[in-house]
Amino acid sequence: MNKGQRRHSAQFKAKVALEALEGEKTTAELASQYSLHPRQIQMWRKQLLDNATAAFESDAGKADKDWQAEKTKLFAQIGQLKVERDFLEQGLRRFK
Repeated sequence: MNKGQRRHSAQFKAKVALEALEGEKTTAELASQYSLHPRQIQMWRKQLLDNATAAFESDAGKADKDWQAEKTKLFAQIGQLKVERDFLEQGLRRFK
């Protein structure tokens, strides 16, 4: 009997992954308790470990990345406006 694809909330995934990290129960026991496949629990556990550093990153790093993206966008816009200005300036020279 196929249950179909179930969607789990991020909160549920974190709860199960944290329990797997604690090690009080085996992955098989957790899988049985929550009606999940053991591989799914392993994947959530790995995902939690891989992204754990994001919880400790400062907002300054994010703000710096946002600023760099904005700066790049503005420089591109300045370049585009300069090209347009030069083009129009050359066009006006023809009428002088």
